[in-house]
Amino acid sequence: MTSDTSSAAGTPASTSVTEEWQPDVLGSDYRQLTIPLGPDPDGEGEVVATVVRYTPADAPVATRAVLFVHGFTDYFFQEHLAQHLAAQGYAFYALDLRKCGRSTRPGQTPHFVSDLALYDAELNRALRVMREETGLPVVVMGHSTGGLVTSLWLHRLNAAGGAAAQGITGLVLNSPWFDLQGPSYYRTVGTPVLEGLGRLRAFASLPLGKITTYGDSLHRTASGEWDYNLDWKPLSGFPVHAGWLRAIRRGHRRLHQGLDIGVPALILRSKVTKFMGKYGPAADVADVVLDVRQIQRWAGCLGERTNIVPIEGARHDVFLSSEKPRSQAFSELDSWLRWLANSPEAGA
Repeated sequence: MTSDTSSAAGTPASTSVTEEWQPDVLGSDYRQLTIPLGPDPDGEGEVVATVVRYTPADAPVATRAVLFVHGFTDYFFQEHLAQHLAAQGYAFYALDLRKCGRSTRPGQTPHFVSDLALYDAELNRALRVMREETGLPVVVMGHSTGGLVTSLWLHRLNAAGGAAAQGITGLVLNSPWFDLQGPSYYRTVGTPVLEGLGRLRAFASLPLGKITTYGDSLHRTASGEWDYNLDWKPLSGFPVHAGWLRAIRRGHRRLHQGLDIGVPALILRSKVTKFMGKYGPAADVADVVLDVRQIQRWAGCLGERTNIVPIEGARHDVFLSSEKPRSQAFSELDSWLRWLANSPEAGA
């Protein structure tokens, strides 16, 4: 019998949805489960989330499980990550959040939420599905915006009875978005302006321009080695809306006040940042999206034992880096997961 995480976090309990798995776009080794979430609090119709599980016939018996949560202008497509973790004995699940990737519905603004806490509904449901199916302890993985979202979620879970009590044993953050990059006035005078604009004109698009540097470094049609759906992850990213960025800044502020996520954490990041207006070879060996100094600065705000590892030559998504830094990132992940599995701090 597993705990009902929806009730623990103050959202309604739901009936089991584990009989509704369907084929996934990634092929026969993947299945997807659509989770209905009801009317969108932001007024864009009915919203859903999508859980994806990796179920290869030759996978070893799992002893633990992983829940992967993507970032902004992103969705789960990293098959090599699922394959690697399955080979290490982890049941692999990923979550496409509402209005993202597989969960996009016509007429909805991609990735828009006015409050990051709204994501608790699908995170709780995904965790419940995993625990019902496997009964295994869960490590949460969050990339970029997903790193901020999952950190705040675990803090709320921990306050509502303990993240560990829900079966969560650790958190892995891949280049988490812990602060607003760019000139300092974005974080000072710009934030109160954004607060007002985000409240009054939530769906207003901010004039940030279209930069394809990161997308060009990744996608195989440009300069990269990865293949993914450009409708779900466009090279220049989705437009940034005032109400969404207001929610992000509120999440940053809460993080900076200090969280208590209740479990150990590993943070992987690139060693350097290089903001570039267009693609060049330097984009392949640096974070061109976030300021890694900010990740380092705010990492201590998670409130539990945290290990921070800079990866030389890594991209923003360290697991989408070129072969050498990607291998180092996997080696660091494996080492930390072995420590976690044998640590009394991990609980469950």
